[in-house]
Amino acid sequence: MSYDYLIVGSGLFGAIFAHEAKKAGKKVLVIDKRDHIGGNIYTREIEGIQVHQYGAHIFHTSDEEVWNYIRQFAEFNRYTNSPVARYRNELYNLPFNMNTFSKMWGISTPREAEAIIQKQIQEAGISEPSNLEEQAISLVGRDIYEKLVKGYTEKQWGRRASELPSFIIRRLPVRYVYDNNYFNDKYQGIPIGGYTQIIERMLEGIEVRLNTDFFSDRASLKSEAKDIVFTGMIDAYYDYCFGELEYRSLRFETEVLDMENYQGNAVVNYTEYEIPYTRIIEHKHFEYGCQGGYGGSGSGVSPKTVITREYPASWSRGEEPYYPMNDEKNNRLYARYKELAEKEEHVIFGGRLGMYRYFDMHQVVAEALKCVRKVLSS
Repeated sequence: MSYDYLIVGSGLFGAIFAHEAKKAGKKVLVIDKRDHIGGNIYTREIEGIQVHQYGAHIFHTSDEEVWNYIRQFAEFNRYTNSPVARYRNELYNLPFNMNTFSKMWGISTPREAEAIIQKQIQEAGISEPSNLEEQAISLVGRDIYEKLVKGYTEKQWGRRASELPSFIIRRLPVRYVYDNNYFNDKYQGIPIGGYTQIIERMLEGIEVRLNTDFFSDRASLKSEAKDIVFTGMIDAYYDYCFGELEYRSLRFETEVLDMENYQGNAVVNYTEYEIPYTRIIEHKHFEYGCQGGYGGSGSGVSPKTVITREYPASWSRGEEPYYPMNDEKNNRLYARYKELAEKEEHVIFGGRLGMYRYFDMHQVVAEALKCVRKVLSS
């Protein structure tokens, strides 16, 4: 065998494992079925603008170790995630905060907003939310739910809100202050120059084979390494022996516009169910100031802009999976695959697809570091 580890997938989990294993003196081979490294955090430059190829990625964490680790590989700006929701030509700040409530009801104080929301919550009479719809109404009342949550969420997940698990909406902060910062975390930002450089630096000195599908040459690839780190779909690894886990896919339409500033914000959510895309991303605003839209035309300002419409899509074999569907049925099925995985002596499963978990980037970093440290210390 030529390698200590074959790492399937060059996303954040795989790249961190590879980097740390190489530092420990291990010989590593990384393969990826795509024609580029980086997985879903891959960015590329178009018209001088760093484009997030697979949707908006904002790094945020309260874990100082995770923050310091990722900043070894790139300088981060101070970007603050402050999306805007658009409903029938009305614009609302997110997350749900006093700016949202003021626009919604024409009020100005936290007491007024809380009174309206509590009244709507009491009228709904939900004591123990059993699904996303009930959870959302129990948090923000029916007005906010109907305009800003229901349609968007049903598009995103491809199911009625009443059929979705309640935990999904817990990711949305609710605040009675005038604060449009989406995240509560201590640290937040986007790497200046994009995410791809991070993966490139992690994989320096490591053999990487692109356009290489593990399943197309499984036996040969497995014979090259003592152990495998698999970051693809765990059910696919086991040939769907217990049946398919469910995922959601996405489709992206990216275009260059001959204008400096299209929507004035990096992310605008379209919350009406009738509009087929969930959001429009204007990438230059992720690296604000240096890419235009802030008045004046300095030497670093692009006279054009790049936008991406993000469409949710159902998943079937052959499509790219983006989100695991962590409802009760799928979690029970995953538990059966996990039992098989735990019996493996030479295969490690990691990342969103390998662990069937809805991870944000900071969680992937933490999981990858925990995993590789445990493996290398054993």
